[in-house]
Amino acid sequence: MDRLRNKIRDIPDFPKQGIIFKDITPLVKDPATLRLAVHSLLQPFLGRDITAVAGMEARGFIFGSLVAWELGLPFIPLRKPGKLPYDVQSVSYDLEYGSAMLEAHIDAVDSNDRVLLIDDLLATGGTAKASCELIEKLGATVEACAFVVELDFLQGREKLKDYEIHSLLHF
Repeated sequence: MDRLRNKIRDIPDFPKQGIIFKDITPLVKDPATLRLAVHSLLQPFLGRDITAVAGMEARGFIFGSLVAWELGLPFIPLRKPGKLPYDVQSVSYDLEYGSAMLEAHIDAVDSNDRVLLIDDLLATGGTAKASCELIEKLGATVEACAFVVELDFLQGREKLKDYEIHSLLHF
């Protein structure tokens, strides 16, 4: 995991003063390291009864779609409002600086689906929890959540205590 860790760049004071942003751009720029990240994300779930992979806009699309492709499964995009052209289901959630919403097509999953949720980062857990709620609101089951980076000090895992969590790197 040191190889992955070395490809995560710290950007101080972004998006605001006092925040240290974990930039994955160097990781996705390096094909061999990106492949390592994707294979490490999916490894614990090989042989499991997963029927779809979901990822949150925007960086969750990078890792989620690659994991779905490797597993030969459909990818479900969880989008910001107004981005999907068909009928949608949505969930609202609170952020530390306001509120946000995620949407998915109403036919994205069904009651037989067991979904692996993928994102680049688990911070406070708000977006991940809302994503789980959206998948469940659509009638499917969240099999597990997987993240490239987990910021342990923000305790986002607490919001996801009802779900299995797999994180590659802990800061």
